[in-house]
Amino acid sequence: MTVVNRFALLCLSLSLSACSIQSSQPNVKLPRDGSWVMLPLVNYSQAPQAGERAEQILYTLLAKQGLSAAPYPATGNQEALLLDDSERLQQALLWAKQRGANYAVSGSVDEWQYKSGLDGEPAVGITLKVIEPASGRILWSGSAARAGWSRESLAGAGQRVLDSLVNDLPIDQIDE
Repeated sequence: MTVVNRFALLCLSLSLSACSIQSSQPNVKLPRDGSWVMLPLVNYSQAPQAGERAEQILYTLLAKQGLSAAPYPATGNQEALLLDDSERLQQALLWAKQRGANYAVSGSVDEWQYKSGLDGEPAVGITLKVIEPASGRILWSGSAARAGWSRESLAGAGQRVLDSLVNDLPIDQIDE
């Protein structure tokens, strides 16, 4: 293979990745048949309700993996809507514990924005974790970030990041 061909192959692989980064914990196995719940994602980004937006995408992607994770029930209480996301997460963790759930999926949205500049490409950074509600122990965690292309939507970039994290969850394979 010539130097030019190697360089072209490298450029192609970098362009397909669209500047994405991912890391997670290896050597953990989680059973699919346990009782799973989905807790709120804490929003550390500047975008209002980015956590709630990512939660909707996450719920669908977990179902695609065969995990029927019961979502934390939304509250109609206006005061609860004004709570700090960390407080909301603590209340949700208590709910999961009372429910007797084995595994809770949570995490944070660290970035959810269009970058400023001429291109205005989307930038997303998300951390997911699987928590054992009874003890509060984190069993698995993973983080991923992506800067997409200027024509890509923010939700599309978010879905790619969440999809890569959900695919990396160390759950038992579906028996076929």
